[in-house]
Amino acid sequence: MIVGTAGHIDHGKTTLVKALTGVDTDRLPEEKRRGISIALGYAYLDAGAAGGASAVEAPRIGFVDVPGHERLIHTMLSGATGIDHALLLVAADDGVMPQTREHLALLSLLGLERGTIALTKCDRVDAATRARRRDEVRALLAGTPLAGAPVFDVAATTGAGVGALRDHLVAAAKALPVREAGGQGFRLAVDRVFSLPGVGTVCTGTAHAGEVALGDELLVLPPSPGQAPLRGRVRSLHAQNAAATRASAGQRVAIGLAGLDKEDVGHGQWLAAPEVAQWTDRLDARLRLWPEEAKALRSGTPVHVHLGATQVTGSVAVLGSLGGKPIEALQPGGEAFVQLVLHRPIGAWAGDRVVLRDASATRALAGGVVLDPQAPVRYRRTPQRLAELIVLTAETPAQRLDGLLAQAPMGVDLVRFSAGQGVAGPARAALVAAIGTGGREGGLATTTAGAITVVQGAEGPAWALGAAQTAQWAYTAQERLQRYHQEQPEELGPDLARWRRLAAPRMAEPLWRALVQRLVAAGRVDVSGAAAHLPAHGVQLSALDERLAQKVMPRLLSAGFEGVWARDLAKEAGEPEALVRTTLARLAQRGELFQVVKDLYYAPPAIRALAGVVRESASEGDVRAAEFRDRSGLGRKRAIQVLEFFDRVGLLRRVGDAHRLRADCQLFIDDDGHAPNADITA
Repeated sequence: MIVGTAGHIDHGKTTLVKALTGVDTDRLPEEKRRGISIALGYAYLDAGAAGGASAVEAPRIGFVDVPGHERLIHTMLSGATGIDHALLLVAADDGVMPQTREHLALLSLLGLERGTIALTKCDRVDAATRARRRDEVRALLAGTPLAGAPVFDVAATTGAGVGALRDHLVAAAKALPVREAGGQGFRLAVDRVFSLPGVGTVCTGTAHAGEVALGDELLVLPPSPGQAPLRGRVRSLHAQNAAATRASAGQRVAIGLAGLDKEDVGHGQWLAAPEVAQWTDRLDARLRLWPEEAKALRSGTPVHVHLGATQVTGSVAVLGSLGGKPIEALQPGGEAFVQLVLHRPIGAWAGDRVVLRDASATRALAGGVVLDPQAPVRYRRTPQRLAELIVLTAETPAQRLDGLLAQAPMGVDLVRFSAGQGVAGPARAALVAAIGTGGREGGLATTTAGAITVVQGAEGPAWALGAAQTAQWAYTAQERLQRYHQEQPEELGPDLARWRRLAAPRMAEPLWRALVQRLVAAGRVDVSGAAAHLPAHGVQLSALDERLAQKVMPRLLSAGFEGVWARDLAKEAGEPEALVRTTLARLAQRGELFQVVKDLYYAPPAIRALAGVVRESASEGDVRAAEFRDRSGLGRKRAIQVLEFFDRVGLLRRVGDAHRLRADCQLFIDDDGHAPNADITA
């Protein structure tokens, strides 16, 4: 159990922790000189030694001693995040003071419901004063989560009452529910970094989730702007101040990291398992405004955001009520959905507690829980988005996923969702097991659990689209294709990329390709070459077209990677150029030829071979024009024209100066050597 002290400056927090544990948490010379805590201090109590239990049965209690000075509230919050039990101190000679109220507000906003009150310095006052102070404390706690917390009279300097308080904390530690580490990726909020001879860089903090073992790899989050996260290997571990081979959620942990310098990790960053690594500058949360606030919280309000061991400035956007209705302001004591727009990225996961302080960082405003750490920039106040936030308040990740699948019109990115929920390892596979896994067809595994569409990625399910949404988008796509035929009756149909822009421009490409594949498999759509069309719509060749096709095809087949211009085909065939152009266009519409640029045509075998060169040229997924040119033997201009053609039909995707290969795309892969047909719909 982690116990966090709280209370006004000079109310005896450090002295009481020393009386309970024998450890002086003031370690800095400045702290010794001034007699106050400046940095977080830590001490540990072996509950077995205190309570008579065996070492195997007894938990070890960790104490986080936080500063009480008003200027160091941010440090107090760094220590309070992740504690299990609050120990709120009130000096009997002073009574309730400003930082007592501030710390109580912060503990309440952090959602802490387990706590104990220590009335300190009781040896300095008489019994009547102690009774009056207890009444003050009870009045202070009324209406807060700590309203029923027991009050202990103590005098740390004499030891009076310390034993009873210690026994109470030991009993509370034994009664604390076991925190399940399984299923969650490990993450630790770093609150201290230092170097030790022979060990190297050491990071300490409270483990918020999961489990870590010697030899594991961890990432430092968030990374520097524009950089990938730094990686370190766990060389040594201490959990609750004892050497360990494993550490888990709820423990104070010190991690020795190989491969990282002390300067590579900072206070407020996170150490996280690679599977759940993420960072954000925009998150959606369920927020409660402190009842004692004088006015409502409105969109645009500047705030200090505290999460984990870090603080960052940002602003609030009020989204809607918990019932899903848009609202303009959050009233004191009320709760609502909000979006926090941060001025720099932080690590955050669903379920993390967040506290807001005002722009001058002088008082607590609100507290809540993160619902979506990767919040959208657009459409954030729509009824659809508010409905999604409602389902994200469900108790378990599985329930949230089920709710999202029933709500999200564009489907759910399962990799992103799992990382945001902190789910890792076998639990990630179990999370989507109810959706199904399915076999591999056309290089893209899809399945229907009911009518849900699941897209299989390289390392497991990557996307899912709910049953109602699958049916609706299939209808929309088919209806848009019908309209295209009506508007462009002379064309066979749009290529897949253009069809997506017409029908579902906001849908993720993997889901779109899976949807097309379903339509093809159901016989509702045909794909000829790169063009999609309804089965009843096709380009018919006339007798003249058939005759001209027979004359030009040998030349096209022999042209290889260079292709042939329409005017040259007409000249060599001795036919009118206009007639040849019309026939070539119809052949291209039928998927029997490919027009790379206007009037430049290729036979299917050449395009398949060039697609093979593209795949061979992909370095870490990117195809550079120069390398493709060298491998294909084409000139630079023609190589670029071919790459841009592959961009248009969906084999490649333009990213900056590179053409990125769509690894799951099966365009121009054909086992039997024939021109691609409906099987290329991946």
